[in-house]
Amino acid sequence: MSKRLINFSAGPAALPVEALERARDELLDFQGTGVSVMEISHRSPEYDAVHNEAITLVRELLDVPDHFKVLFLQGGGNLQFSMLPMNLLHSGRKADYIVTGNWARRAHVEAMTVSGEAARVIASTEDTVFDRLPSPAGIEVNPDAEYVHFCSNNTVYGTQWHRFPETGGLPLACDMSSDIMWRPFDVAPFGFIYAGAQKNLGPSGLVLALIREDFLERCSEALPKMLQYRVHAAKNSLYNTPPSFSIYLLRNVLDTFRQRGGLAAIEQENRAKAEQLYGCIDRHEGFYKGHVKEKAHRSVMNVTFNLPDAELDARFIAGARELDMVGVKGYRKLGGIRISMYNASRMSHIETLVSFMDEFARTAG
Repeated sequence: MSKRLINFSAGPAALPVEALERARDELLDFQGTGVSVMEISHRSPEYDAVHNEAITLVRELLDVPDHFKVLFLQGGGNLQFSMLPMNLLHSGRKADYIVTGNWARRAHVEAMTVSGEAARVIASTEDTVFDRLPSPAGIEVNPDAEYVHFCSNNTVYGTQWHRFPETGGLPLACDMSSDIMWRPFDVAPFGFIYAGAQKNLGPSGLVLALIREDFLERCSEALPKMLQYRVHAAKNSLYNTPPSFSIYLLRNVLDTFRQRGGLAAIEQENRAKAEQLYGCIDRHEGFYKGHVKEKAHRSVMNVTFNLPDAELDARFIAGARELDMVGVKGYRKLGGIRISMYNASRMSHIETLVSFMDEFARTAG
């Protein structure tokens, strides 16, 4: 096998090598069928086994309660920004939105396109360039809200909800595209969870969604069938041809999570990786300037920082590439450096990065 680089890309992001090797070995002949998994019918028993195993692994790893449906959808998180209010905000219903970054803001904009003023912003940190999360005291949930929407992790600016918003029992709806399965959590308070697979779960082209049955029952039936959660749930996400290869790779990735000891073991490693990297940033405070102002709001998945000037940013990126590290350039709106260390990133990768950062700060600073 040719040399693999250390990939810190924010998405599409690194996948576990074991999941890719399994796909490589089965690519031309899937389980003795004589064809690739990409070439078999999505109605075949061979694909059906993969599809249902992926659902079972989602349920097992997240301890999904029985009264939730697991859905595989298409269109990315961006379609869910519209599809969620289309399904839930009919008949005069309203929802609350917490805006903490680009994708949370975009979700609200799309909800307004669908539902107008029924989609209300109840808290935002845009005035400080999303460098923190809202204070819990500043979040006033409306009792008539159908759901309270938020984005659990901010890939652009580097904040993350380590404790989810309190809603007084109202259902949460959450975009977890960039941090789902980084740790175990209680699924029960959520009415709807969705996550584009391309960051922490698998390749692009697939959205994993969890929807509570009482939430599902409130969904509109006056939409085109492809836009109805009811239809996808009733058909086990097989109403139309699914992105079968993406679901196959998701199955492979989730199986590696199980083999690593499940989400509790993965959380332990993720926290250790974050401690290493943020420890380095804090050691060189002033040289590495983190965007997030509140340490308690720092993301375990996406770490953002700037160097003293753009020229040093460019030298950092080039120096990392010389050591086989890629994907470290910051998002275009923020600049600087962004290190994305999803579940596929291992401690050895962070140790290599931190060693480089210590040396870079010593010689360039």
